[in-house]
Amino acid sequence: MAYLDDLFGLKDKVALVTGGSSGIGAMISEALVRAGANVLLASRKGERCVAMAERLNGLGAAGRAEGFSGDVGSQAAIAELVAQLKARTGQLDILFNNAGISWGAPLAEFPHEQWQRVMAVNVAGMFTLTRELLPMLEAAASDADPARVVNIGSVMGTVPVAEGAYAYTASKAAVHHLTKTLASELAPQRITVNALAPGPFPSKMTAFATGTAEGAAKVGANVPLGRIGNQADIAAATLYLCGKGGSYISGAILPVDGGMSVENHVSLFANL
Repeated sequence: MAYLDDLFGLKDKVALVTGGSSGIGAMISEALVRAGANVLLASRKGERCVAMAERLNGLGAAGRAEGFSGDVGSQAAIAELVAQLKARTGQLDILFNNAGISWGAPLAEFPHEQWQRVMAVNVAGMFTLTRELLPMLEAAASDADPARVVNIGSVMGTVPVAEGAYAYTASKAAVHHLTKTLASELAPQRITVNALAPGPFPSKMTAFATGTAEGAAKVGANVPLGRIGNQADIAAATLYLCGKGGSYISGAILPVDGGMSVENHVSLFANL
């Protein structure tokens, strides 16, 4: 266990997880707390973050959690989130840009105004919050143990599929590109920047499709590995990128998608 703790343990680390009260954000938060980190959860629904922090603190894990209200939908909201964070801690080792929204409509009916809304949260919010927290991250960074930024992208930002979520899929492609750009620019400050690109996981955003066992099975049938993602899939990827074992990884878009990003429907000679 000492070997695994050395590679993936996060004792005394402080992390911020936006959108940390449900779905993938909650999975990330639990993984961090179980690994020993002190985790700050922020979302627009502050009471849900408080409730999630209480649940996590009841696990008896090595880390602790604290929830509060925080929004990344505008510059003013981000400034308030940063102020709330600094009132709670003077240390930040790990930033998870997980908050995100979506909108779905047929191509002919997709509303122009939803582009601004989705891009403001998923792309501009991610960028501006990271920029504002760079002094704290840089203060926590070292050659041997960089500070970490992990952005949540999507398989929909990797493969050309929209299924009505045109703004969302474009925003996640932008997240992937910004991840690589920031990884290049922040390496001299000893800050790694990576992204997770999940496939289908249970969440509020996907509840319409994965909210029942039958629905989850139908969605899972579209995944090469035959199922939707779960807590362990996100936890392992989280600890890999944030622990000592991931200190030499930057600029990666890590697919956590059951093989969807490399699925190929083209048949050349298979039927000969």
